[in-house]
Amino acid sequence: MRPGWVRVDCHVHTVASGDSVLGLEELADRARGEGIDVVFVTDHHEISAAVAARGRDLGVRIEVGEEIRTPDGEVLGLFLTERIPYVLPLPQVVARIRAQGGLVGLPHPCDPARAGTGAVADGLCAAGRVDFVEVFNAKVADAAHNAAAAALAARHDLPATAGSDAHDGPGVGAAYVEMPEFDGPADFLERLAAGRVVGELRPHARRFPSLDTRRDVPHDRDRF
Repeated sequence: MRPGWVRVDCHVHTVASGDSVLGLEELADRARGEGIDVVFVTDHHEISAAVAARGRDLGVRIEVGEEIRTPDGEVLGLFLTERIPYVLPLPQVVARIRAQGGLVGLPHPCDPARAGTGAVADGLCAAGRVDFVEVFNAKVADAAHNAAAAALAARHDLPATAGSDAHDGPGVGAAYVEMPEFDGPADFLERLAAGRVVGELRPHARRFPSLDTRRDVPHDRDRF
């Protein structure tokens, strides 16, 4: 990787999400082991773990985000300072994210099995409500869903991000962006345009895994 560049996993969940088994220490250990420099902790409707992590020396830089369910599907808010409540109308969510200087993104927008924005994604992008599109999510069921997300970003000339969407240790770092170092949301968005998306589809733990049923599964690598 070039000097002055960082690897950024833009979509990770901790135990604060309620459906993740990933603690902050394990997240940091896994991120360092995967060569990840920056992690956006994007818990479901919660920012407490991310805020707490920012005040600790974990050996990896933590940025605060949130994955927010709306009636039109899920969105990501990055660089947040305040929690966004659950199931508000999407225009209100966008307004609340931007009022605190954050960025609005679409996670796994084209995966029909997930709570993405799906059919309304093009309209959201065209209306200027989206700052970036997650073009590689390591947990989609079919690589074609990521390709469709990349096409969505290209149609609207929006920057592309990638995220492991990890809910357990083995998922951390499965997808990331190599990009120039950044300082704050505006700088992140500007430098993201020069970034390179890297990812592999990885199996992930069941929502409530049993210790005796977890198995290692070979990874299918897919790079952009």
